[in-house]
Amino acid sequence: MKRIICPLKLHLGGWRYIIAFVGVNLIYFSAQAQQASQDSTISQGEGIYSVFKKFENLKFSGYIQPQFQLAQSAGAPSFAGGNFAANSNNRFMLRRGRVRMEYTMLHQKDLPSVSFAFQFDVTERGVQIRDFYGKIYENKFSKFHLTTGMFPRPFGFEVNYSSSQREAPERGRMSQILFRTERDLGLMLSFDPQKEQDALRNLRIEAGLFNGTGVAAPTDYDSNKDFIGRVSVKPTEITEKLILSGSVSHYNGGMRQFGKQVYRLNKTAAGPMFQVDSAETNIGKIATRRYYGADAQLKILNKWGTTELRGEFIIGRQPGIATSSEVPATEPTTDEITIVNNLPFARKVGLPIYHRKFNGAYFYFLQDIKTSRDQIVLKYDWYDPNKQVKNKEVGQPGSGTTEADIKFSTLGGGYIHNFTNNVRFTFWYDWVKNQPTQLIKYARDYKDNILTIRVMYRF
Repeated sequence: MKRIICPLKLHLGGWRYIIAFVGVNLIYFSAQAQQASQDSTISQGEGIYSVFKKFENLKFSGYIQPQFQLAQSAGAPSFAGGNFAANSNNRFMLRRGRVRMEYTMLHQKDLPSVSFAFQFDVTERGVQIRDFYGKIYENKFSKFHLTTGMFPRPFGFEVNYSSSQREAPERGRMSQILFRTERDLGLMLSFDPQKEQDALRNLRIEAGLFNGTGVAAPTDYDSNKDFIGRVSVKPTEITEKLILSGSVSHYNGGMRQFGKQVYRLNKTAAGPMFQVDSAETNIGKIATRRYYGADAQLKILNKWGTTELRGEFIIGRQPGIATSSEVPATEPTTDEITIVNNLPFARKVGLPIYHRKFNGAYFYFLQDIKTSRDQIVLKYDWYDPNKQVKNKEVGQPGSGTTEADIKFSTLGGGYIHNFTNNVRFTFWYDWVKNQPTQLIKYARDYKDNILTIRVMYRF
């Protein structure tokens, strides 16, 4: 008997094989897709990790300092953030608004190899560059590095002490006049051992060449370069409760004399007075700019918290103009109109240069109140731009002396409260005193005391 196979049964049996085949393939391809997805995820993760790894040494920081100030009189001249407007004795202002970026490339031994930094100051007065420099480290001995670009001058303590850390709202008058904006363009070689076990780890030696005009100058107006050197000892434990640091500094430079008139102070029967040297050979000579400085910082650990004493003294010679003892940031010339063939003709003529011998200093007393969260601070500083004249000798008829020769001293004091590590409140008052002179404006002490109330936010 011939067997008859049901078409329906054959049909159903074939589909079982087809379904099984498709199922096996689906499982296979699903496993392959899952494996590919995992590989892709791993690849992406590795890519993200490599990006983070590349930028792990990139750091952003910054701070802003909004403040309110009240002056003793309207239009008061001030080194606490600039002069007041003629008809104003109080103001809100954004003293500083800094944004800083730093990147460090590490050597195999986790020591720096190359780094760079830039910092901007953003306030209601505009945007200015503050730092823009790079450093190259040698990694054989790990002792030296070279800095090039725009960076703080290596002189003294206060000039290099960051405004985000400094207890007083501003640097002293001396620091502001001698080192306006603190920074300059140049290059510097530093001896600064990086290894913790190095026997000379606490010693730093810096030597550099700079334009001398500072960052406030649009360009360097002469070919002369200024040398600055500093030898410093980093904070070192003298005993368990005493930590000492300090440095000595030297500045040797100058500025070109564009005119022939050079004034120097001499003693005469009528008193000290500026006398002029008008030799044609003065044109093109370098007016001497030379400073010597020393500073020290002592921390004393006690039951009341940390007590700190700081001091710095600078003496030297400073070229300037009749109305200012500050080295000019722009070419010290003026336009002179002469008549040639009945036609006006303008030419640049160098301003007279005044040579002055100066000295100045500041002293700090800082006391924590149990913890570093609260602190009281006292500061005294003076700047004598012309130590060869005193009191009523300034402004004496025929002496050639001006406001630029007046000695000022400032006693400042305040209270600091660190609300958090990122927020600081400062209440500060400056008693500013000038020596009495024969100048009408400064015949007696000018009313230019300043109250400053500041909040600083930093990250």
